[in-house]
Amino acid sequence: MNPTYAYKQPKTLLNKGTGFLSGYTHSLNPYTGCAFGCSYCYVRQMPVSTFKGFPWGTWVDVKTEAATILRKELQRAKLKGPVTIFMSSSTDPYQPIEFKEQVTRTLLQVMTDVIPDFLFVQTRSPLVRRDIDLLQRLGNRVRVSMTVETDREDIRKLFTPHTPPIAARIHTLKLLKEAGIPTQATVAPILPSTDNFAHTLYAVTERVCIDDYFMGDGSGGRRTRNLGIQSIYEQAHLEEWYHPQAYLQVLERMKTVFPENRVFVSQRGFEP
Repeated sequence: MNPTYAYKQPKTLLNKGTGFLSGYTHSLNPYTGCAFGCSYCYVRQMPVSTFKGFPWGTWVDVKTEAATILRKELQRAKLKGPVTIFMSSSTDPYQPIEFKEQVTRTLLQVMTDVIPDFLFVQTRSPLVRRDIDLLQRLGNRVRVSMTVETDREDIRKLFTPHTPPIAARIHTLKLLKEAGIPTQATVAPILPSTDNFAHTLYAVTERVCIDDYFMGDGSGGRRTRNLGIQSIYEQAHLEEWYHPQAYLQVLERMKTVFPENRVFVSQRGFEP
């Protein structure tokens, strides 16, 4: 899949944190659209996708002059009070085009100068390791959350064939931990995994958050149902994993390995 890229200068970068992200003052998206094109992505059902007229995952808008815009907005926001930022809510800040365009890196450079009270970086890309130098400068004001929905590569290929391999994400968490950067593994959505999943994550991070379609897509699972995701489970004979209670199995596995105060469920695990 080769997405179509366009370059657009946004009027604003910082958006008010609402709904699932109401614990944050702002959300920040370096790109519009996402080349990873995950089959279950809730953004497929949101206006940013439905009004575009092209399938999710086939297009990405690169935000130009992003650093200049963020610097002005961040300075203005900090004058009004504490600033907490979720990056990103409707795209991956480290999708493939970031390797070339470095929009996310320039935004991080701004934030090491005009430092927010807290920055949450949500990604599924090993490219985040490139910015370890900047993340270290943010100290305990940052957390990198790496999406690791499963430890089974066959499941990853079934649901998200255009995303980075699981092993690369695990290794990246290890590198971030060794660099002293606060991290968490985010098992979201819950996908079929092995009994050893929790042990694998415990070796590379001190904190885990689990979430599923029914808690995390903002509509009690309706957006996901509209995507027809259930058919993937049925075709693979994995129906027992597509259920509002399926997360409990993974939750219990995590609690046998991680301290209970290091295992979070849904929204609480994403808060500052």
